[in-house]
Amino acid sequence: MRQKPTVLARQIVAKSRLFTVEEMQLRFANGEERTYERLANKGTGHGAVMVVALQDATRALLIEEYCGGVEDYELSLPKGLVEPGEEILDAANRELKEEAGFGAHQLEYLTALSLSPGYMSQRIHVVLARDLYPEQLPGDEPEPLEVSSVDLRELSQLVQNPRFSEGRALAALYLVRDLLTQRGELPA
Repeated sequence: MRQKPTVLARQIVAKSRLFTVEEMQLRFANGEERTYERLANKGTGHGAVMVVALQDATRALLIEEYCGGVEDYELSLPKGLVEPGEEILDAANRELKEEAGFGAHQLEYLTALSLSPGYMSQRIHVVLARDLYPEQLPGDEPEPLEVSSVDLRELSQLVQNPRFSEGRALAALYLVRDLLTQRGELPA
Protein backbone atom coordinates (compact mmCIF):
# COMPACT_ATOMS: atom_id res chain seq x y z
CA MET A 1 0.00 0.00 0.00
CA ARG A 2 1.31 3.42 -0.93
CA GLN A 3 2.11 6.00 1.71
CA LYS A 4 -0.28 8.94 1.69
CA PRO A 5 1.27 12.38 1.18
CA THR A 6 1.93 14.52 4.23
CA VAL A 7 -0.43 17.48 4.56
CA LEU A 8 1.80 20.50 5.19
CA ALA A 9 -0.97 23.10 5.31
CA ARG A 10 -4.69 23.54 4.65
CA GLN A 11 -6.71 26.67 4.17
CA ILE A 12 -10.15 27.64 2.95
CA VAL A 13 -9.70 29.81 -0.16
CA ALA A 14 -13.37 30.29 -1.11
CA LYS A 15 -16.74 29.65 0.46
CA SER A 16 -20.35 30.02 -0.60
CA ARG A 17 -23.66 28.89 0.80
CA LEU A 18 -23.16 25.46 -0.81
CA PHE A 19 -19.43 25.06 -1.48
CA THR A 20 -16.16 25.29 0.41
CA VAL A 21 -12.94 25.29 -1.61
CA GLU A 22 -9.95 24.05 0.35
CA GLU A 23 -6.31 24.40 -0.70
CA MET A 24 -3.94 21.69 0.56
CA GLN A 25 -0.14 21.80 0.48
CA LEU A 26 1.12 18.21 0.16
CA ARG A 27 4.51 16.48 0.31
CA PHE A 28 4.69 13.09 -1.37
CA ALA A 29 6.90 10.19 -0.23
CA ASN A 30 9.41 11.00 -2.99
CA GLY A 31 9.81 14.57 -1.66
CA GLU A 32 7.76 16.29 -4.36
CA GLU A 33 5.44 19.04 -3.10
CA ARG A 34 2.20 20.11 -4.75
CA THR A 35 -0.80 22.31 -4.07
CA TYR A 36 -4.19 20.63 -4.50
CA GLU A 37 -7.61 22.28 -4.42
CA ARG A 38 -10.82 20.46 -3.66
CA LEU A 39 -14.46 20.99 -2.87
CA ALA A 40 -14.45 20.09 0.81
CA ASN A 41 -17.14 18.45 2.89
CA LYS A 42 -19.13 20.74 5.15
CA GLY A 43 -18.65 18.22 7.95
CA THR A 44 -22.32 17.66 8.79
CA GLY A 45 -24.28 14.43 8.68
CA HIS A 46 -23.26 11.46 6.55
CA GLY A 47 -23.09 13.25 3.20
CA ALA A 48 -25.80 12.38 0.71
CA VAL A 49 -28.01 9.50 -0.43
CA MET A 50 -29.19 8.31 -3.85
CA VAL A 51 -32.15 5.92 -4.01
CA VAL A 52 -32.82 3.22 -6.59
CA ALA A 53 -36.51 2.66 -5.85
CA LEU A 54 -38.04 -0.37 -7.53
CA GLN A 55 -41.61 0.21 -8.61
CA ASP A 56 -41.90 -3.49 -9.49
CA ALA A 57 -39.49 -6.35 -10.30
CA THR A 58 -37.87 -4.51 -13.23
CA ARG A 59 -38.69 -0.78 -13.09
CA ALA A 60 -36.85 1.90 -11.09
CA LEU A 61 -38.30 5.33 -10.42
CA LEU A 62 -36.71 8.39 -12.00
CA ILE A 63 -37.33 12.03 -11.19
CA GLU A 64 -36.93 15.01 -13.48
CA GLU A 65 -35.72 18.24 -11.93
CA TYR A 66 -33.98 21.45 -12.96
CA CYS A 67 -30.20 21.18 -12.58
CA GLY A 68 -28.32 24.48 -12.37
CA GLY A 69 -24.99 22.91 -13.33
CA VAL A 70 -26.19 22.03 -16.84
CA GLU A 71 -28.95 24.69 -16.93
CA ASP A 72 -31.61 22.21 -17.98
CA TYR A 73 -34.07 19.61 -16.72
CA GLU A 74 -32.46 16.22 -16.12
CA LEU A 75 -33.68 12.74 -15.27
CA SER A 76 -32.02 11.16 -12.26
CA LEU A 77 -32.70 9.16 -9.13
CA PRO A 78 -34.16 10.61 -5.93
CA LYS A 79 -31.30 11.97 -3.85
CA GLY A 80 -30.38 14.51 -1.22
CA LEU A 81 -28.41 15.37 1.87
CA VAL A 82 -28.42 13.29 5.03
CA GLU A 83 -29.50 15.55 7.87
CA PRO A 84 -27.27 15.76 10.98
CA GLY A 85 -28.12 12.85 13.29
CA GLU A 86 -30.14 11.06 10.59
CA GLU A 87 -29.34 7.47 9.62
CA ILE A 88 -28.57 6.80 5.96
CA LEU A 89 -31.58 4.51 5.39
CA ASP A 90 -33.92 7.00 7.09
CA ALA A 91 -32.55 9.79 4.87
CA ALA A 92 -33.07 7.63 1.78
CA ASN A 93 -36.70 6.97 2.70
CA ARG A 94 -37.30 10.65 3.48
CA GLU A 95 -35.81 11.79 0.16
CA LEU A 96 -37.86 9.18 -1.69
CA LYS A 97 -41.03 10.53 -0.06
CA GLU A 98 -40.09 14.16 -0.72
CA GLU A 99 -39.01 13.75 -4.34
CA ALA A 100 -41.01 10.82 -5.72
CA GLY A 101 -44.03 10.60 -3.42
CA PHE A 102 -43.28 7.07 -2.21
CA GLY A 103 -41.90 5.45 0.90
CA ALA A 104 -40.31 2.01 1.06
CA HIS A 105 -40.88 -0.87 3.46
CA GLN A 106 -37.53 -2.44 2.47
CA LEU A 107 -34.30 -0.44 2.31
CA GLU A 108 -30.89 -1.94 1.62
CA TYR A 109 -27.58 -0.09 1.79
CA LEU A 110 -25.43 -0.93 -1.26
CA THR A 111 -22.30 1.24 -1.44
CA ALA A 112 -20.88 4.76 -1.47
CA LEU A 113 -19.81 6.44 -4.73
CA SER A 114 -17.70 9.51 -5.33
CA LEU A 115 -18.22 11.85 -8.24
CA SER A 116 -14.70 13.15 -8.78
CA PRO A 117 -12.32 11.98 -6.04
CA GLY A 118 -9.47 14.08 -7.42
CA TYR A 119 -11.39 17.29 -6.67
CA MET A 120 -14.24 16.49 -4.31
CA SER A 121 -14.40 14.94 -0.84
CA GLN A 122 -18.14 14.17 -1.03
CA ARG A 123 -19.55 10.67 -1.37
CA ILE A 124 -23.10 9.60 -2.07
CA HIS A 125 -24.57 6.50 -0.42
CA VAL A 126 -26.57 4.26 -2.77
CA VAL A 127 -29.68 2.64 -1.28
CA LEU A 128 -31.99 0.08 -2.88
CA ALA A 129 -35.66 0.67 -1.95
CA ARG A 130 -38.43 -1.89 -2.47
CA ASP A 131 -42.00 -2.58 -1.46
CA LEU A 132 -43.07 0.99 -2.17
CA TYR A 133 -46.18 2.69 -0.84
CA PRO A 134 -47.54 6.16 -1.65
CA GLU A 135 -46.50 8.89 0.81
CA GLN A 136 -45.57 12.46 0.00
CA LEU A 137 -43.52 14.67 2.31
CA PRO A 138 -42.85 18.35 1.63
CA GLY A 139 -39.34 18.86 0.29
CA ASP A 140 -37.13 21.80 -0.57
CA GLU A 141 -37.68 21.68 -4.33
CA PRO A 142 -38.94 24.93 -5.89
CA GLU A 143 -41.48 23.09 -8.07
CA PRO A 144 -43.10 19.65 -8.19
CA LEU A 145 -40.82 16.99 -9.67
CA GLU A 146 -41.92 14.79 -12.54
CA VAL A 147 -41.76 11.06 -11.74
CA SER A 148 -41.26 8.34 -14.35
CA SER A 149 -39.52 4.98 -14.47
CA VAL A 150 -36.92 3.00 -16.38
CA ASP A 151 -36.71 -0.72 -17.02
CA LEU A 152 -33.44 -2.01 -15.58
CA ARG A 153 -33.12 -4.28 -18.62
CA GLU A 154 -33.06 -1.23 -20.93
CA LEU A 155 -30.37 0.97 -19.38
CA SER A 156 -28.44 1.29 -22.63
CA GLN A 157 -31.50 3.04 -24.08
CA LEU A 158 -31.67 5.40 -21.09
CA VAL A 159 -28.16 6.65 -21.86
CA GLN A 160 -29.42 7.77 -25.28
CA ASN A 161 -31.99 10.07 -23.63
CA PRO A 162 -30.71 13.68 -23.88
CA ARG A 163 -32.27 14.43 -20.47
CA PHE A 164 -30.19 11.77 -18.70
CA SER A 165 -26.48 12.36 -18.09
CA GLU A 166 -25.73 11.82 -14.40
CA GLY A 167 -22.94 9.25 -14.09
CA ARG A 168 -23.65 8.44 -10.43
CA ALA A 169 -27.26 7.59 -11.23
CA LEU A 170 -26.21 5.41 -14.16
CA ALA A 171 -23.65 3.58 -12.00
CA ALA A 172 -26.28 3.01 -9.28
CA LEU A 173 -28.79 1.64 -11.80
CA TYR A 174 -26.25 -0.75 -13.32
CA LEU A 175 -25.16 -1.82 -9.83
CA VAL A 176 -28.74 -2.69 -8.89
CA ARG A 177 -29.40 -4.42 -12.22
CA ASP A 178 -26.29 -6.59 -11.82
CA LEU A 179 -27.01 -7.32 -8.15
CA LEU A 180 -30.58 -8.42 -8.89
CA THR A 181 -29.36 -10.52 -11.83
CA GLN A 182 -26.76 -12.24 -9.61
CA ARG A 183 -29.43 -12.96 -7.00
CA GLY A 184 -31.77 -14.35 -9.66
CA GLU A 185 -34.35 -11.64 -8.89
CA LEU A 186 -34.45 -9.82 -12.25
CA PRO A 187 -36.84 -11.45 -14.75
CA ALA A 188 -35.42 -11.95 -18.25
